[in-house]
Amino acid sequence: MTRGRILLAAVGVLLVAAYAALMAVESLVLDPLAAVPGATLGEIHARLAANGMDVGRDIAWVICTAAAGVVLAVAAAVVGLWRHLSLSTMAMIFLAIIAAGAVPAFLDGIHLGMDIADTYRGTGGAHTIWAGVLYVTSLAAVGGIVEVGIYRLRRSARSRFRKKSADDE
Repeated sequence: MTRGRILLAAVGVLLVAAYAALMAVESLVLDPLAAVPGATLGEIHARLAANGMDVGRDIAWVICTAAAGVVLAVAAAVVGLWRHLSLSTMAMIFLAIIAAGAVPAFLDGIHLGMDIADTYRGTGGAHTIWAGVLYVTSLAAVGGIVEVGIYRLRRSARSRFRKKSADDE
């Protein structure tokens, strides 16, 4: 195992964990407080429960989706180190996990967000900028995948060109 591969695995897991943590905090704390200004989380949850909403299920959903991303990242790190995957392959895997994080981030907002919208007769959707930060981060990860892919293609082409040049001599 090279130090670079170990460092990339650690950084990849940490970045995915940070994304998952922000996703959970945004969905469970920041967005509900922004959707119902002046209310505490306890007051919001109590009113949701009084209206028959299953707040515990919504919270469990968010925590499970956030944890799933971290579990995927840890599994990717272990497999990447064990199978000696290239740095670019490992980077693309971590970027793909972050890119895919936009889907659970959106779905997390639907679960508790719709309950809040129905109970308080408000609008659905994101109420803070942090949901946008998650989506932009996922989009940037897609861009990173493209960049790493282009890097790999160029490197492979240069390698073939050098090999052909050496064979011609």
